Amino acid sequence: MKLCDLLSVKRSLFVIFVGGGEVEMGYRFAVMSGIFLLLFSSGCATTRSESAPVVVKRTQMQMGTLVTITSVASDRRRAQDAASAGFQEIHRLEELLSTWIATSELSQVNAAAGRDAVMLSRDTMKVLEASLEMARLTEGGFNILVGPAVEAWSVLDRQHIPSDAVLQAVRPLTELRSLHLNVAERTVYLAKPGMRVDVGGIGKGFAADMAVAAMQAAGATAGVVALSGDIRTFGRLPGGMKFPFGVRHPRHEEVVLAFIELQDEAISTAGDYERYFELDGVRYHHILDPITLQPARDCQSVTVVARDGLTADGLDTGIFVMGRERGLALVERLPGVGAVIVDRDGKVWVSSYLKGRVRMNDGIE
Repeated sequence: MKLCDLLSVKRSLFVIFVGGGEVEMGYRFAVMSGIFLLLFSSGCATTRSESAPVVVKRTQMQMGTLVTITSVASDRRRAQDAASAGFQEIHRLEELLSTWIATSELSQVNAAAGRDAVMLSRDTMKVLEASLEMARLTEGGFNILVGPAVEAWSVLDRQHIPSDAVLQAVRPLTELRSLHLNVAERTVYLAKPGMRVDVGGIGKGFAADMAVAAMQAAGATAGVVALSGDIRTFGRLPGGMKFPFGVRHPRHEEVVLAFIELQDEAISTAGDYERYFELDGVRYHHILDPITLQPARDCQSVTVVARDGLTADGLDTGIFVMGRERGLALVERLPGVGAVIVDRDGKVWVSSYLKGRVRMNDGIE
C-alpha cells in the first residue's frame, strides 16, 4: 500500500518527504495549519513501477532525541539496510560522545578533569577539534565547556536566575584555554576539577554526517537523516525533487516562516524557544553567551545551511550568540554556508548564499 507521509521535526524544522517506498511524478506542496503538506497531482494510491526507487522512513530514539531516517534505494531491502546502517552509526557515536552514558569517552574525560589526560578515538578527537575551530570562528560564541553555567541557570528544571557570585564561581570552568587537546597523541586534558565537555551543540550534526556516509556505503542513493533540528540530506527524491524544508516561526510554533529546498546539504536551527522561561516579561533561555554567562539576546532564531552537518550544527549556536551583524559577516566569509537570522525585533535576514533559494511565507506578518 502506498503512503504519503509528512515528517514534522518539532523543534525548528519541517521536512516534506514521501514515505512508504512508492513514488509517482507530479509533486507539489502547500501549507495547511502551519505545517507542510505534500500533495500528489496523481493522488496517493498508485502502483510503483518495477524500476522506480523505493523510499523507506524509520524513526528511533537516539542521542536523547527523536531520530528519523529517510532512505531511498533501488529496492526495499537495500533501503531498509541503509536505514539500519545509519541508525547503527548514530548508536556507535552516541556510545562515544554522550555525557549521559557513564562509559562514554566524554564521560571519562569529564571524570578525569583536573587529574589525567584521556586517550580519544579518532571520531571523538575530530569532534573536539571541530568544536575548537567553531569557537575560533565565532569569537567564542560556541563553547563546549559552558555546561556548568547552563546548570547554574537550571533552565530546564525551574525558573531560576543565578546570582552574579554563582556565575563568577563557575566562570573558570568554562574557559577554553583550560582544555588541552594533544592532536599528535590523541588525548584531551581538562585542567580544572569540575570542568565538563558537552558536544550537544555539534555532535548531532557530526552524527548525521556519519550516518549519511554509512547509508551511502549500504546502497542508499538519497535520503535524510534528522536528529531533531539537525538535518543532513543527500541526493534527491525519486522524480528529481530536492528535499523541501520549512523553518518554523520562532514565536509561533505551528507557523512556517520560510521554505528552502536542499540537496547534499545540511540544515540546523538554534532558537530561544526550545528551552526557556519568562519572568517579569523577560525570556530566559538555554543559549548562553559564554562571555557574559547570560542568555544571548540579539536573535530569536538562527538557521544555518552548510555542506555538512558538523558545520551547520556548530555554527547555528555560535552565530546566535554573536548576533545578527557579526553573525552575517561571518557567514559571508565562509564558502558554501548560508543563514536565515531572525533578530531580536523579529526582522528576518537572509545571507547572500541563500538569496533566491529561500522563499518567505507571505501568509505571516
